Amino acid sequence: MLTSTLDVLFLFIVATPLIGILGQKFGFRNLPIISAIIGFVSSLAFLPSLYTQVSESGVLIITLESSSVSLMGTCLEIDLLSVFMAGIFISIGLLTCTYSIRYMEHDTRLVEYYTLLLVVVGGMVGVSFAGDLFTLFIFWEIMCLGSYALVAFRKGRWEPVEAGFKYLIMSSAGSALVLYAMSLLYGMTGSLNFAYLSVMLSSLPNNAWVYLALALIIVGFGVLASIAPFHTWLPDAHAAAPSPVSAILSGIVIKVGAYALIRCLLLVFMPHQLAWQSVLMILAIFTMFVGNIMALLQKDIKRLLGFSSIVNMGYIIFALSIQTEQGLAGGTFHILNHAIMKALLFLCVGSYTYRTKTRNLEGLVGIGRKMPLTTAFFAIGALAVAGLPGLNGFMSEITIVIAGIDKGWLIPTILMVLNILLSMAYYLRLIHNLIVKKPVKSFERINEAPKSMLGIMVILAALCVVIGVYPGPFMSFAETAARAALNVQSYIEAVVG
Repeated sequence: MLTSTLDVLFLFIVATPLIGILGQKFGFRNLPIISAIIGFVSSLAFLPSLYTQVSESGVLIITLESSSVSLMGTCLEIDLLSVFMAGIFISIGLLTCTYSIRYMEHDTRLVEYYTLLLVVVGGMVGVSFAGDLFTLFIFWEIMCLGSYALVAFRKGRWEPVEAGFKYLIMSSAGSALVLYAMSLLYGMTGSLNFAYLSVMLSSLPNNAWVYLALALIIVGFGVLASIAPFHTWLPDAHAAAPSPVSAILSGIVIKVGAYALIRCLLLVFMPHQLAWQSVLMILAIFTMFVGNIMALLQKDIKRLLGFSSIVNMGYIIFALSIQTEQGLAGGTFHILNHAIMKALLFLCVGSYTYRTKTRNLEGLVGIGRKMPLTTAFFAIGALAVAGLPGLNGFMSEITIVIAGIDKGWLIPTILMVLNILLSMAYYLRLIHNLIVKKPVKSFERINEAPKSMLGIMVILAALCVVIGVYPGPFMSFAETAARAALNVQSYIEAVVG
């Protein structure tokens, strides 16, 4: 029962193609859709029970070998940070899967599409549950393989194929760096288990090999986390993929890179107090500026949103570099908020492209007068990402800002605030173009988005407002997750004793 949340996802990864084949044989085209949705709902249904067990025990260990984890053993080690991340991954996966029913209705190969959605989310949940680098790497590759295929899903056009290939090359390079870091760590300690790594590295002097492993971990996971200058795959992949896939990539896939950095840096390297905090802070500020400057130059609305995601990853990495409970709580809270906000924005853009067949900003001028509900939801998401008070993005951003000031990092925090203002500038311009300006003539026969797509956008927009107005329970969960991530001793003792 402890791994039912993960087991159910992989059960439906196997079942969905079989169900899809039966559906095609008997003329029931929607069977794989139903199977995928049931898989996500079932997985999510097991999460409250897992949360209760983790809350009571602190950390849960699952291993195939014995009741204890050996130095060489692999395991799942689940704490409240793991549960927090898994809840976000499965929830966004469920919403985008449901949205895809109408959005993908004209596509073929739907069996593959819905199976791949399950593969990606299953891989992400596996990463969040992993108790060692080997297990994390296996689930990481499962997630990456699924996401490569989803980016290039519409392989009849060159753009998705090119974007998918670029994503494959860059992400594989990042994975190779992580694999090399794993070999160095194993060579120095004889283990890849997070707890044993932390204990055994603490007995070794800091040397060039430790610093090299640290650098490889930051760069390797930083590729998927879209830390500049390792971010260049993201705008292409997000623009070329189907909009529900863009929502998953921007909402949750890049957060897996941030999670891996949180787990490795705080658990394995923080006890040695290496100088990764300052390096990460500099990379975070650089990432914010690169993302904002590039977003200001975009004419493709999906590329603009992609660069905006890079900016927000900068906020999250900055929160990690602060290395305080308040800072990490702000970062984990922003992981939740950005997943909601950016999923909403990409699904709104999906509705625009579903009706207008264009992503060009000039071609979407005035679309708000023809699609008022979609544009209202888009405005909520855009203002939330821009940090408007009263919406969820503001709450997590201000928490990170306060943590930066308390840390004494005044200049870096001012630079973060400057980037928040920069993002507000292009989002306000975007809203003005969509709502205030008159629509072009080609919009005369454009209708509002289908109701099933609007329903998903209503849920996400409502969450932006509810969390902004009543952040207490959500912030409390984020603080609990951050506390679990920083409670290194408890995590280690659960394995080592």
